[in-house]
Amino acid sequence: MSVEPTSGPDGPDPAPLARQLTETVTAAGEIALAMFQAGVKSWTKGNNSPVTEADMAVDAFLHRHLTALDAGIGWLSEESADGPARLGTRRLWVVDPIDGTRGFMAGGHDWAVSVALVEEGRPVLAALFAPATGQLFTAEAGRGAVLNGAPLKVKPCHTLDGARVAGPPADLDALARRASVERLPRIRSLALRIARVATGEIDIAFAAGNSSDWDLAAADLIVHEAHGLLTTRDGMPLRYNAPDPRHPALICASPALHAALVENAPPPPFFNTTLDQR
Repeated sequence: MSVEPTSGPDGPDPAPLARQLTETVTAAGEIALAMFQAGVKSWTKGNNSPVTEADMAVDAFLHRHLTALDAGIGWLSEESADGPARLGTRRLWVVDPIDGTRGFMAGGHDWAVSVALVEEGRPVLAALFAPATGQLFTAEAGRGAVLNGAPLKVKPCHTLDGARVAGPPADLDALARRASVERLPRIRSLALRIARVATGEIDIAFAAGNSSDWDLAAADLIVHEAHGLLTTRDGMPLRYNAPDPRHPALICASPALHAALVENAPPPPFFNTTLDQR
């Protein structure tokens, strides 16, 4: 694929950068889909989470093409070695080559390529592509979020009763003791779980502690631009590109539901949940 110059005297021009991000993530998703259909080797990383040949191939592709867009943008990916250099950058690519690797390995459709551009701690561009279902989410700060070109807006729910809820079983159990809710099947990709709040398919999405920047940044912007909220359990917005990129337990919902949940939220466990329990 070709790379167009995007830098000017004041840094990257966001319009071509957004277009190039979408094109790059779409192309990366096509690589992942081809490998998904063919079958790939997998192994276990040091933190007992799985990784596949597709994770590594997509990570290399994204790194090659995204870093070529602007040399001043830093890099943080689940499948790349981390280091302190990113902390000194104002802009940072935050990448999960395949979010939902266990779903990918199991032959499911709940996995996605997730990339966000973070600027001074918050995402400003996002592309989230689920190749197995053909769903392409994109968002730009202040310009809204779309799914396959259609604008997104969270469903305006005002009561917990009847809410469609997804997340760790412990969270669903706790909420079911307060209200009559509809429990949805588990979505292995945390990014897709959050993004589906933006589509209205899910009213409330929970995430247990220990998720990382790459799991969240793209979906965070998508939900935000669809007028939803993704915060910690006590209502604090997320900040990205900290020395430790992990986050505590989270809530994602429309503003009314979010307020109801935060008001009565119990103290959550902090950083003690395995990746498979998110």
